[in-house]
Amino acid sequence: MSSPTSPDHRFPVALTVHQQSRALEIEFDDGRSFRIPFELMRVYSPSAEVQGHGPGQETLQTGKRDVVIDDIDAVGHYAVKPTFSDGHDTGLFTWDYLYRLGSQQDELFAQYLERLAAAGLDRDADMGKPAAKSDGGSCHSH
Repeated sequence: MSSPTSPDHRFPVALTVHQQSRALEIEFDDGRSFRIPFELMRVYSPSAEVQGHGPGQETLQTGKRDVVIDDIDAVGHYAVKPTFSDGHDTGLFTWDYLYRLGSQQDELFAQYLERLAAAGLDRDADMGKPAAKSDGGSCHSH
């Protein structure tokens, strides 16, 4: 007997927000389940603010290690819209996108770390500011 859903369209049967471990647990109708870290969701938010409006327009996100989901709303029968603790709330996470994040999270996180390193940033840097480097100069903080 074939599944009522095609391989390209999977639907969740359970979704749980785990605040302490900062992960979204989602179980799909094909039997697979994932625990997607909030940080991964935030840095790969499908919003225009993060993804831009076309290839090459992505904005590298930093300082999201400790981000949590303050609220999450259903959007029709196809997506959820989380509100993150940093105020970001414009990403619509479709079921297919969440499945991709969950099934490819190791590769996506590795790509994120590579992009940070290439930009001279780290996960905890303030947005747009390079990681602190010891160059012997003064800190210039007042």
